[in-house]
Amino acid sequence: ENQLVGYGGGSVQAGDSLRLSCSASGNPNWKGSMGWFRQVSGNDREGVVVVSMEHGWTYYGDSVKGRFTSSRNYGQSTLYLEMNNLQAEDTAMYYCAAGSSFPSGDTWLDPGKYNYWGQGTQVTVSS
Repeated sequence: ENQLVGYGGGSVQAGDSLRLSCSASGNPNWKGSMGWFRQVSGNDREGVVVVSMEHGWTYYGDSVKGRFTSSRNYGQSTLYLEMNNLQAEDTAMYYCAAGSSFPSGDTWLDPGKYNYWGQGTQVTVSS
């Protein structure tokens, strides 16, 4: 059974960096997609990044382009997200997600495209 473990959140100052990790334990060489969404209480989940673990195709959300960078370890089914120049508006609960396939186009932004979710890790940025 696929289990996602996402970690690496914390409380930082604006301009600082954090690195999130998401691991699909028990499923090495995960051939589908893995990504991160974030959510502020009362709002919908917002797509941050999605990656094809097998091919490396990547989509970023508009609000994080140029600041966030993903990398992956295919053999270990682990996705990393380097978040630089964090701003107060990046404050949210970040959820790791995985899907059995890589969503096409803007469908990657639909949380319903993902089969598995991690427990969430909080990122808080103080200005």
